Amino acid sequence: MDDDWDTLSFVLRSDYRLRVLERLFEGPATPSQLATDTGIAITHVSRSLSDLREQEMVELLVSEEQRKGRVYGITERGERVWRRLNAEGLV
Repeated sequence: MDDDWDTLSFVLRSDYRLRVLERLFEGPATPSQLATDTGIAITHVSRSLSDLREQEMVELLVSEEQRKGRVYGITERGERVWRRLNAEGLV
């Protein structure tokens, strides 16, 4: 998958996705940490993580079976998208 304008638009269409991706660019975090750091309700954080995982911009860093203490990180693709959004002056 390349990082075309549809991909950038996907992130930009949701302030929640944008803020979660921005926070994960700083380093891995749990959903609770993301909620605290961004001021976004945990339900919106969870949905954003799911959306970003589907687009291969975020990955689960612990096993899928782990239900508590899940840690998420940004993927190389997510980093490229975040850098491109910055380079284009969109964030």
